[in-house]
Amino acid sequence: MKKFIVMTMALCMAVFAYAGDIKTVVLVTNMTCQNCANKIQKNVRFEKGVKEIKTNVKEKTVTIKYDEEKTSVEKLIKGIEKVGYKASVQKPAAKTEKAKK
Repeated sequence: MKKFIVMTMALCMAVFAYAGDIKTVVLVTNMTCQNCANKIQKNVRFEKGVKEIKTNVKEKTVTIKYDEEKTSVEKLIKGIEKVGYKASVQKPAAKTEKAKK
């Protein structure tokens, strides 16, 4: 029993040590409908390292959680372009200055 517990702990530590750094990127696309979103989701989810993909047709964005050690933003963009859509990284919204009193 003691051996089993030690082996289980060693296995858990190895899995956590191997897990890459999970990043999130928001890409802006030219999709126009839910069929476009479905096509992107179906194809990009098979890119290596993709953990989660969400699309927003109204905002024309694709949010992807991915393992940084297995893929890159450039590869994710190429994956979207491969199915016929343009994609670029969404720039952060500009901060507005508070009005002075």
